[in-house]
Amino acid sequence: MEPAAGSSRSLSGVEVTSGQQVPCELSLVQRRGEYELVIRSREKEPPVQENIPINSHFKYVQEAEETLLIDIAANTGCKIRVQCDWTTERLFEFPDEEQCLAFFAEVLRFQKAQAKAPFPDLVDHASWHQVKGLSGPPEPPAAGILGFEDNFSAMSLEKKRNLQNQQMSARREPPPPPPSRPCLREREAVVSKDQPKVSNTMRMLFVPNTQTGQREGLIKHIIAKREKEYVNIQNFRFFVGTWNVNGQSPDSGLEPWLNCDPEPPDLYCIGFQELDLSTEAFFYFESTKEQEWLTAVEKALHVKAKYKKVQLVRLVGMMLLVFARKDQLSHIRDVMAETVGTGIMGKMGNKGGVAVRFVFHNTSFCIVNSHLAAHVEDFERRNQDYKDICARMSFQPPDLSQPQLTIMKHDVVIWLGDLNYRLCLPDANEVKVLIGRGDLQQLLMYDQLNIQRTQKTAFADFTEGEIKFIPTYKFDSKTDRWDSSGKCRVPAWCDRILWRGGSVNQLQYRSHMELKTSDHKPVSSLFLIGVKVVDERRYRKMFEDIVRMMDRMENEFLPSLELSRREFSFENVKFRQLRKEKFQITNNGQVTCHFSFIPKLNDSQYCKPWLRAEPCEGYLEPNETVDISLDVYVSKDSVTLLNSGEDTIEEILVLHLDRGKDYFLTISGSYLPSCFGTSLEALCRMKRPIREVPVTKLIDLEKSLLEMVPQDSEDSGDRPLQVPKEIWILVDHLFKNACHQEDLFQTPGMQDELQDIIECLDTTIPETIRILLEFWSGASSHLSGFRGLRGNPEVDEQAQPEKRADGRRETSRIASLLDKLRLAGSNHSVAEALLIFLEALPEPVICYELYQRCLDCSQESRLCRQVISQLPRSHRNVFRYLMAFLRELLKYSEDNNVSANMLATLFASLLLRPPPNLLAKQTLQERQRAINFLLVFLLGVDDN
Repeated sequence: MEPAAGSSRSLSGVEVTSGQQVPCELSLVQRRGEYELVIRSREKEPPVQENIPINSHFKYVQEAEETLLIDIAANTGCKIRVQCDWTTERLFEFPDEEQCLAFFAEVLRFQKAQAKAPFPDLVDHASWHQVKGLSGPPEPPAAGILGFEDNFSAMSLEKKRNLQNQQMSARREPPPPPPSRPCLREREAVVSKDQPKVSNTMRMLFVPNTQTGQREGLIKHIIAKREKEYVNIQNFRFFVGTWNVNGQSPDSGLEPWLNCDPEPPDLYCIGFQELDLSTEAFFYFESTKEQEWLTAVEKALHVKAKYKKVQLVRLVGMMLLVFARKDQLSHIRDVMAETVGTGIMGKMGNKGGVAVRFVFHNTSFCIVNSHLAAHVEDFERRNQDYKDICARMSFQPPDLSQPQLTIMKHDVVIWLGDLNYRLCLPDANEVKVLIGRGDLQQLLMYDQLNIQRTQKTAFADFTEGEIKFIPTYKFDSKTDRWDSSGKCRVPAWCDRILWRGGSVNQLQYRSHMELKTSDHKPVSSLFLIGVKVVDERRYRKMFEDIVRMMDRMENEFLPSLELSRREFSFENVKFRQLRKEKFQITNNGQVTCHFSFIPKLNDSQYCKPWLRAEPCEGYLEPNETVDISLDVYVSKDSVTLLNSGEDTIEEILVLHLDRGKDYFLTISGSYLPSCFGTSLEALCRMKRPIREVPVTKLIDLEKSLLEMVPQDSEDSGDRPLQVPKEIWILVDHLFKNACHQEDLFQTPGMQDELQDIIECLDTTIPETIRILLEFWSGASSHLSGFRGLRGNPEVDEQAQPEKRADGRRETSRIASLLDKLRLAGSNHSVAEALLIFLEALPEPVICYELYQRCLDCSQESRLCRQVISQLPRSHRNVFRYLMAFLRELLKYSEDNNVSANMLATLFASLLLRPPPNLLAKQTLQERQRAINFLLVFLLGVDDN
């Protein structure tokens, strides 16, 4: 045994087993011509050594980064899961991500060199868990698992025939049968979702760079379409449970909930909500409660079977666990997990959903655990949360060329959780009387979820079993007594389990009153689900028939498409407002064809960031037609270039037909500029709404600001505004109306209200504001220290006495004008609009160039204030203005539930952002220093 030739030095880290971290060292060796991964445990003397062969069954994957509430990447090292065909899954952690990725790059190189088998097994017997769409090897050979040359379009017809005849002379094993894909469904909404950046090194390491081939893809498609010919339906028992544990730790065994049926289930799907209510869990991923409840669940699983965890996924207080019987693990594959936060700005994970998808035998499953918006009156917000989760929850297959899988693109979907729908009855005593009589059916007529499903505004395609148990919310903790607090909540069925898909039979739907840990009671459902199991003999025969048919068809026919439209116009596109145009493509040829949108020459993506085609690829049978939607959505990532005129609503899409020709689609249109995504300096020079400013002047203004004379030296007549009028309008509204608003900056706004607010700021400035703008831009106005709040008018105390008197005489007039100003939308929508505005700024309030200095001086308040004084005037004024407003909010924290830590964490991600060209990711320590920097101004008083 000798070190692998050309391998790097060993890799030191820890192995995580049973919650313990065991120091270990990994190295590569070569023995008898074969490569092995050597794992030396350094916990014992002498060290224990294990050798894992690096063969076709060896798999590894980088675990998904822990999700933070605020969208700031943290360099927490590297986590790798390793598995071979005879080993259990093993988790390793390494402190140096670059060193770790370099080491496993060599592992991949040696595995490629050693790969010999040209085809995968019919059934993948390894239970492997893929997270965030990143997958490990083995990598199929370039010629494709069916043994056919991929590049058919580059070959002559005669060469194709000769090649096929040669290949058909040797019998090949068919690939694993693909699970059938439900019909493509149009998403209900398009919401910008920030995806984690994947470096080229990451792609090389963890995404198989396979050229599966056009022919192989077509064969897989036909196999899926003819699935009924080779599968049998076999029933399996699924236990599904949900419990909002109200931040409590387990104080009793969970057997009354998880082990209440005589026969053991084949799979468990268990969801928790409000697992951890601490501030740390609200903003960081780590939580000790996760391990506590995981251990409690593992101890309570059915005693008549042995189970193994398939997947765990958690976002703040929402956790989803999937367990399978050990004798069923080999039939589970393509496991992926995802999370979606529907809190404010779509980042806060106090509300939202977590999901696990997998293929069991040949049936695809998606399990969703969600916690939707609270409060009786907010049923529309719950509907919006449901739509957001459906639109944004997607799973990226290991092959990045494949389209993402949404929730509804699965055979069976099970949705569980604290959906928070209440009863439309205000009198708690009346409800309790009806419950006492057992008149549950009358109560269910007032159930908001039933009403919304009937109106098809949420969960329209889902089924729910008959409810025969009393409401599961709200109880006094540790008791069976209804809520006796001052709020005296009306009992409600908040905790629900629904499903969609065929062959699903619900055997039980019940609550478990025995468990009293929380103010909710757990709920469970037992399902008998028909799963498609492959008959290998029938499958092989059908595969051979398809290959022979493909040979004949490909030799005689070429694919062809007919498009209903090729030109599309999107006029008056606005920030964050979705626009759609649809067209149809029809396969008018005689063979099944594959279409896809492909990048143009020198482009990495097939379209600009504000455009998307759905679906972007697919298969069509002869005479089959599919609708394609072209979606235009301007997010924070594309708004600045459109505002500045550097980008326009102009694009050409290339629709490629395998073995056929390319079709060109022309996209044109116009864009309406927005104050969102426009620089603070430019906005301070606009006293009119941005839509009233000619586009050419906007472009010139942004360009001229790069070479502008410092603003403080300008003539008073042309002096710019002290702060952008848009920020003032939003902040003033919140100060006057939202200081006592419960959960301010923690509850998302409504999308229609947000659009109204954005439109208002872009198009309308009330006459009262115009008068105020004239006052603010005058020479006697000096904003240093200005809070913009009633009763605290800005006055320059360094000015001459007569000027101070002039300023004070304006106080009463300004206050009366402020009283007349109202902004449409709820307080939560206005609060979120302010955050969206700050997030979309091309240069954050604290300029990128001062980012590192802010971190370096975060422990010294005097130095912090010095840094702020060096900001450009408009940035400095906005920062001080916002800090003064947030300090005002903290005075009412008992009502609005805000804290200095919460505000500092939220606003640090917006005001103090790391430069986009920063090579290293922001570490947790740097993130904490950014928070500490803001705390200096929130907990102290700005001397200026």
